Amino acid sequence: MGKTYQVVIIGGGPAGLTAGLYCARSRFNTLLIEKGVIGGQITNAEQVENYPGFPKGISGIELGQLIHEQATGYGLETLLAEVTKAVPSQRHNLVSTSEGDFAAESIIIASGSQFRKLGVPGEDKFVGKGVSYCATCDGPLFKGKTVSVIGGGDAAITEALYLSKFASSVKVIHRRSQLRASKIFQERAMAEPKIEFIWDTVVTQIEGDGVVKQLMLKSTKNAKISILELAGVFVAIGSEPNSAQWRGLLPLDEAGYIITNELMETRIPGIFAAGDVRHNSAKQAITAAGDGATAAMSAERFLSF
Repeated sequence: MGKTYQVVIIGGGPAGLTAGLYCARSRFNTLLIEKGVIGGQITNAEQVENYPGFPKGISGIELGQLIHEQATGYGLETLLAEVTKAVPSQRHNLVSTSEGDFAAESIIIASGSQFRKLGVPGEDKFVGKGVSYCATCDGPLFKGKTVSVIGGGDAAITEALYLSKFASSVKVIHRRSQLRASKIFQERAMAEPKIEFIWDTVVTQIEGDGVVKQLMLKSTKNAKISILELAGVFVAIGSEPNSAQWRGLLPLDEAGYIITNELMETRIPGIFAAGDVRHNSAKQAITAAGDGATAAMSAERFLSF
C-alpha cells in the first residue's frame, strides 16, 4: 500500500474542492483524487450567475480554478487518476487508483454524477460526430447550423441559450407540454427568436451518414412519427451518480445515490459523502460546497477521537 493520508477525497468538483480546502486548512494530510477536470461538471458552465460573491457571474472553469488554488494554498495535494476500488477497514481504508494505492484514515466521496444518456439507436455511434452532452464544449462547432437540445430542465434550457449564440436554429425537444426549468431560464428562452420548442415529443433514433443528419421523433400524444433534419444533438436529460463502486458497501437509494445523514456521514464510520453523489442533493454548486464543508468538519471530528 502506498502513502497514508488522514483524508482522501474522491472527486474534484465544488464539493470535493471545498472539503479539501477545509481539511487542508485544518492541517490534515489530505489527498484529492479527480479522474477528469479539476472543478468537475461546473467547468462546462460558460457563466455561473448564482454563486455568492460574484455579482457579475463567473465562468465555471475559473470558479473551479479559484477554489483549487485556494485549497492547494493550504497544502491540499491533488492527483489526476481514476479510483478503481475502495475497501473500507476499521483502521486504514484502501483506495486503489490508476496511479497506485493509498491508505486513508477517512474518505470523503464527492464523485458527483455523469450525464444520462437517451439510450436510443445511434446515440453511441454518433458521439463526437453530432451527439454531445456539453454545449460549452462543442457549441462553436455548429455555427450557422440547426441543432436540437433534448430535455426541459435548467440544464437543457441553459444549453439551448448558449447554443443560440452559434446555431442558426435551436430545437428544444421535450416529452411534456411544460418545461421544468426555473422561470428566469424559461423567460430567456421564450424571448430568444432562435429557440423553438417541440412539445410532447421523444427521440426514438439518431440517424446519419458518418455524422448526424436527422432525428426520428415520436409524439407522446398520438404516437405520430416525424423526421427532424439537423447537424447536432445536445442531450440534457439529467445525470446519474458516480457511485457504482460503493454498491454493496454503502446504502444507496433506488437511483444509486449515497444515503447520508445531515452530517454527510454514511453507515460506515469515517466515510462521508457530499455533493451530487449524495441522496437528496440539490445539485447546485453552492449546496455542493456546503456539503463539502460539512463533510470535512465531520471528518475532523472523526479523526479527533
